[in-house]
Amino acid sequence: MFHRIGQFVVRRAWWVIAAWVVGMIAIAVTAPTVTAQNDESAFLPKHYESIQASQLQEKAFPANFTPGAMLLFERTDGGKLDAADQATMKKVVQGLTDEHIKDVEQIIPVGPQSMSKDGKYALSMVAIDKTVMQKPESADAAKALREDGTKLTEGSALKYRVGGPAASNLDAKDSSGLANLLIGLGSFVLILLILAVIFRSILIALAPLLLIMVVVSPTANGLINYATKLFGLKADNTMSAILIVVLLGVGTDYFLFLMFRYRERLRAGEDRKTAVANAVGRVGEAITSAAGAVTVAFAVLVLSSLGMFKALGPALAIAVVTTAIASVTLVPAVLSVIPAKGLFWPGKKWMEEPRGARFAALGRMVQRRPAMVALASGGVLVALTLAALGYKGTFDLAGSSMPKDKESMVVQTKLMDAFSAGAADPSHIYVTSTTDGAKLDESALRTYAGKLAEVPGVAQVEPKPQLSKDGTTADFTVLLKDDPASNAAISTMDKLRNTAHADTPAGTKAYVGGITSVYKDINTAMAHDYKLVFPIAGLLIMLILGLLLRSVVAPWYLMASVGLGFGATLGATSLIFQHVANQPGLMFMLPIFIYLFVVAIGTDYNILMVARLREEAAEGRSPREAAAEAIRHGGPTVGAAGFILAASFATFMLAGNVLFSEIGFSIAFGIIVAAFVMALFFTPAVTALLGRAAWWPGHGELAGHGTPAPLAAVPYEDDREPAGRS
Repeated sequence: MFHRIGQFVVRRAWWVIAAWVVGMIAIAVTAPTVTAQNDESAFLPKHYESIQASQLQEKAFPANFTPGAMLLFERTDGGKLDAADQATMKKVVQGLTDEHIKDVEQIIPVGPQSMSKDGKYALSMVAIDKTVMQKPESADAAKALREDGTKLTEGSALKYRVGGPAASNLDAKDSSGLANLLIGLGSFVLILLILAVIFRSILIALAPLLLIMVVVSPTANGLINYATKLFGLKADNTMSAILIVVLLGVGTDYFLFLMFRYRERLRAGEDRKTAVANAVGRVGEAITSAAGAVTVAFAVLVLSSLGMFKALGPALAIAVVTTAIASVTLVPAVLSVIPAKGLFWPGKKWMEEPRGARFAALGRMVQRRPAMVALASGGVLVALTLAALGYKGTFDLAGSSMPKDKESMVVQTKLMDAFSAGAADPSHIYVTSTTDGAKLDESALRTYAGKLAEVPGVAQVEPKPQLSKDGTTADFTVLLKDDPASNAAISTMDKLRNTAHADTPAGTKAYVGGITSVYKDINTAMAHDYKLVFPIAGLLIMLILGLLLRSVVAPWYLMASVGLGFGATLGATSLIFQHVANQPGLMFMLPIFIYLFVVAIGTDYNILMVARLREEAAEGRSPREAAAEAIRHGGPTVGAAGFILAASFATFMLAGNVLFSEIGFSIAFGIIVAAFVMALFFTPAVTALLGRAAWWPGHGELAGHGTPAPLAAVPYEDDREPAGRS
């Protein structure tokens, strides 16, 4: 089938190129605009308690607000706030109120209840229109509050800062914009330099990047926006940076899969168009199977409980499918219209097969000592996997996704120091009557508040709760002793929920809300996803491997190697960040990201190597000879692709925040393991040891029923050119 696709693309090259350009323009122009979400609770299903608490709060206390922003005042000399400072704060709050800043509904004046115990800090809470809190307008409101408030405090003894959710949105927007620029530019430059070194060609270095950025990326992003709108999926700020790297990294991978085989066919004496058609015929199945495995791994995330992954998985799947289709249609069409000498210029030795190449030597080592290679490479994976037992998750998404010197982060830190650690984001317990119209017993509520205050980890409970207008619902404000995003606070949430539910007054029901409750529910949802998503994805990938290899044996050890790669990556990341960098833990979603890229793309490299092993075995070579030849010919492709993709993800570490540093290191390390440990050593060595049993029950000719003739080249049907010339 892929030989026919290759011949069609070569014969109708300009039509294929034109179809891609027209399709890209049509999709990019008509695609809807998608707004990113920043609210963690927006990613949880309705049945979780934190979401039910939020819904009850909106129904029972519609006039209440969760502060959209917080204005923090302190003296420039670090002293206690005096009467003059009080007057300045009043002037600032009134001045900002008189400005009528768009979407700012109310600014609460500073009072005794909003002063820190040491008298050095004061807070003013700001209500922002709830309908814009997760939209760009909230950042605009925070920006106006910062600029106007700074002007109003000029010449005074006060230092003024703006924090809270809207300010975090503003800082995240600025931070993610810079991060996307650094990641995109860094990936582009790295890929350009690496391709130029590998092929010693200017055009080959530029071709995949230009095709991806100009044609494939707008097409994929347009299709993703269509899918996001059509299925009501959520999107967050992390998605854009990941899509950049996936499109550049995976697109370059598939380009390399085809490019190395194209050069190999040219060296075998085929003319340019025949070489392109045969390159597609030989490697098209591997590209499609690899893309299929990656797409399945990504798409299965639609089963996730969390909206961020429910949207990210299909988005990445669309990106990979678009890239794979381009790799077997658009890229071959472009290659077929460019003379080979021009494509490889200014390189002069591209037609020469290197002698004594490093990968040939590695292949001979695996051929001679497959058992030693399998034990050594497998031992490395097992040792690092054991280190994964020390993994701890953390939930401080804002703190990990932004540099600590951002203003909203400075405000958060000062709030934790000046007030209780939980003051930055209090928890709320809503007690509501289960009998229609029955009012709550206030004396029972006071007793209930006392029991809540006794929960270990609770710093303070407002003894007199706020009652709804109809008297059927009460709101208890609870300050925790620990940072609301910390594991200690989440542990406290378990105890607080147990007490809140068990000791409710008769005829009532309690719901625990607030950001810590949200994190607790995210933790529960993640545990659900690990038990559901990983096994289903593994089974589907094994099915794809079985269909590709016509074997029920090979998929088992291939998936075992990929599983070890996942464990080794998580273990190495835990060692580096938890023990060397002394972080309290890794971000809670990191195992999902490692799964997305190390498992999925690690399977890519295994598929490419095993497909070459099968091809060499089908040409009559013994299992050990097939391993040597597969590494000799497939090793440069896997090595180059792995190095480029790892380098692309390593650019995440340029973003300057913990989250992207963890993502960048872990995925780059995992891809290096997948390419240089699993695909180059472990998989070929195990396949060589198993021999023809690895292909059972398919490929009867590989099981000793005769030796097939070598796979013949399929000549292009017209416009034949002299071998090696274009």
